[in-house]
Amino acid sequence: MLRILTCLTVEHDLRLVLLAALICFLSCYVAVTLTQRAQAAKGMARNLWLGAAGTSSGFGIWATHFIAMLAYDPGVVMGFGMELTLVSLGVAIVVTTIGLAIATYVPGRSAAVAGGLLLGAGVTSMHYIGMAALEVPGTLHWDLAYVTASVVCAGLFGALALVFCMRPQALLRDRALATVLMALGVVSLHFTAMAAVTLTPGLVPVSDDTILSVGLMAPLIAVVAFSLLFTGLTAAVFARQAELAANESMRQFAMLVQGVKDYAIYMLDPDGRVANWNGGAERNKGYKAHEIVGQHFSRFYSEEDRAAGVPEQALAIAREEGKYENEGWRYRKDGSRFWANVVMDAIYDTGGTLVGYAKITKDVTKEKADADRLAEVTKNLDLALENMSQGLCLFDKDERLLLANKRYSEIFGFPEGRIRPGMTLREIVDQGVADVFVDPEVWQPRARDMYARRRAAIQANDSGVIVEKLASGISVQLRYRTLPDGAWVATYEDVSERLRSEEQISFLARHDSLTGLPNRASFNNRLEADLDSAKRFGGKVAAIGIDLDKFKEINDTRGHAAGDEVLMTLSKRMQACLEADETVARFGGDEFAAAKRFEDVSDLHDFIQRLEACLHEEIRIDGYDIKPGASLGVAIYPQDADNLEALLNNADLAMYRAKEALTERVCFYEVSMDEAARSRRLIANDLWQAVERNELQLHYQVQKAVTTGDTIGYEVLLRWHHPMRGTIPPGEFIPIAEECGAILPIGEWVLREACREAATWDNDHKIAVNLSPVQLGNADVADLVHRVLLDTGLSPHRLELEITESTIIGDKERALQTLRRIKVFGVTIAIDDFGTGYSSLETLRAFPFDKIKLDRSFMSEVEASPEAKAIIRAILALGQTLRVPVLAEGVETRSQLDILLDEGCDEAQGYFLGRPVPVERIRMGPEASEAA
Repeated sequence: MLRILTCLTVEHDLRLVLLAALICFLSCYVAVTLTQRAQAAKGMARNLWLGAAGTSSGFGIWATHFIAMLAYDPGVVMGFGMELTLVSLGVAIVVTTIGLAIATYVPGRSAAVAGGLLLGAGVTSMHYIGMAALEVPGTLHWDLAYVTASVVCAGLFGALALVFCMRPQALLRDRALATVLMALGVVSLHFTAMAAVTLTPGLVPVSDDTILSVGLMAPLIAVVAFSLLFTGLTAAVFARQAELAANESMRQFAMLVQGVKDYAIYMLDPDGRVANWNGGAERNKGYKAHEIVGQHFSRFYSEEDRAAGVPEQALAIAREEGKYENEGWRYRKDGSRFWANVVMDAIYDTGGTLVGYAKITKDVTKEKADADRLAEVTKNLDLALENMSQGLCLFDKDERLLLANKRYSEIFGFPEGRIRPGMTLREIVDQGVADVFVDPEVWQPRARDMYARRRAAIQANDSGVIVEKLASGISVQLRYRTLPDGAWVATYEDVSERLRSEEQISFLARHDSLTGLPNRASFNNRLEADLDSAKRFGGKVAAIGIDLDKFKEINDTRGHAAGDEVLMTLSKRMQACLEADETVARFGGDEFAAAKRFEDVSDLHDFIQRLEACLHEEIRIDGYDIKPGASLGVAIYPQDADNLEALLNNADLAMYRAKEALTERVCFYEVSMDEAARSRRLIANDLWQAVERNELQLHYQVQKAVTTGDTIGYEVLLRWHHPMRGTIPPGEFIPIAEECGAILPIGEWVLREACREAATWDNDHKIAVNLSPVQLGNADVADLVHRVLLDTGLSPHRLELEITESTIIGDKERALQTLRRIKVFGVTIAIDDFGTGYSSLETLRAFPFDKIKLDRSFMSEVEASPEAKAIIRAILALGQTLRVPVLAEGVETRSQLDILLDEGCDEAQGYFLGRPVPVERIRMGPEASEAA
């Protein structure tokens, strides 16, 4: 030890020793720093850091050695051989680099020790090769003990230095300690080795050509060493700062990633196992980091997806294409699922090796539900648009088409795909018109006009409607609605059928549906216009009422279809014969009307003759010739009336007169007709109040057995005592009552009053009450009879209802059904005025009447007419055959009664047997009645 101190203090220049020590310390610090940088780096970066560490440390150690050698003063001239000097430098760099590489690339403390020993070997080799390059005049002798000690010191301190340098989590203290130990290894080696050498002077010459100048080497080595060490140190410092910045960035990024809660962000290793886990992943998937890290990410998939290899396919796509992106169902720890948007990126190191996958998962269940709802709404809207009955277009403010449904092209006849978004309104109009009119000289002006109309309607913005009739014949209704931004919506509707329906409805509103003739309202409008024209310009107007004579008979005998055929045929004939200023209309049923403007009455007579010819010409239906005939009534403006209502009313009056006349088919209005009609209206008004005013009275005419003369009953006859007109005969007021409907309350009063009176008699005589056809057709007679019998207490067998054939023929089925209901009560039914109808035998066959009443017209002729007597005999024989009693009406002489007795008639009534008398006379007794 004393030898070493003596060598250091006596034989060395302390200034250069200090310089060498400084370079030694710096080189060791740079070597440790750069080695630690290499340890933290990967791939090529590690190789570069190791190369820098080996070069700077090797050169620094070599510089330390030669500067320290320059400080050595053996007392003789000293120099260095160039070749060995350079060899020592190369050995120092190469061996040192190898030692650092072993400690860096091979993990574990053993590798660090081995690398340290190799580092010490490199320092030792460099020192002794450098000593071999020493040129002095004399001989060097080595002390083996010191040489061994120097080698041990170099290896020991080198191994300790790399052990501290290569710690996994090396601190600043470890770096300082490693630097000091490495410097001690270099210094202890050098000065121990220098103490081992002894110089024996001699006469060996020193060549100046191969010796490096000591004065040149010292500053040169120092400058190069400091430059190299400064460069390495600077690189280490900048690398450290970059590392700190990167670490800070990574720390902040890690904080950011961990702070993200809406996204699951985590890494997968190359095999697909979870490497890390952020808070968003825990929130989205329910796993904590310690539960999932190290597990395969396929557990997030369903069993079906795992069986199908979906996770592996995702990894393969990310590995091959660099990125995988998809959406699908993923599962949480609790088994619930969510719709996930997944992005997976493959991560490679600087060497191109796959190190794992960065995966980002977001729960987009709500977004998917919203998108699904939007898609459903869009789908429904598309369905609605494509299946709506209207065509629809949406244009932007620049007139460009944004949307058009299929119906639009169908309405305008565009082929599929012809109308496309982006086309302007003008282009569409031009296209549509050009398809119809090929010649440009024709379609271009038409297209301009149509476009101008469309633009005017759009700019009006009043939601107005345009109806256009296309060349195809269809009518299209166009409606425009402008939006706030200048765009507009257009709808197109095919209204052809609607317009046809409206036209038909309008026609039907003004015309008769069966015949096509104008109806009453249309006729009145036409007649009113004719009257106005006649008032202003002069002239006359005739209103003609027309009523078919045998139409009811045609319906009853041939059916309603035949009746309709007659009406249509007559209507066509009348329409065909019309001239200017003439019109004909159907009011309903068999009632028609006609009107004509004329100057000369001969024109009117010509029109009437043409109408008669149409109405009286035969019609052949189903092989039968039908000659309907008609009655016409004519009223003329201004002589017969000065307004429409009066003119039509007077024409009706004339027409009714023509129907009543036997020889006239055409009647012109006369003032007397109006007076008669006015009288009928007054009587009708008074009839409605006759019951309440007690103006009605019942008279009874006796009915007797022909053989015995016994009274069997009474026929109830109605009398009206008018306070102003006196007694009005039934033949005058009964038809008016039936016509105005007053017969219903009057008939009920007659039935109820007769039954009430008869119920008070002390005999079983029947009462015969006449039923009007109006009663049987418009009232529930059966229910009325039943109520009256219950209310009055009259026995049903004492009531007999008399009906005429005309009462049944109107609606035979309904009438006979009603009569059967009445017979069930025990009431008898008699057929009145028998022998005057055309279907009496059919009526007798259809209904079992209880009595036949022979019409009085036969009795008036029976004494002088053999034919009348023969008819009476036939009817009596018919009654005997059917076992139905026959009652003869109108017996006024003894001779008539004797004829009935001879012929075997059952019952009779008439003035000879008893006149109609009030009920008070009946109560006085049979004698008084007969005397009356």
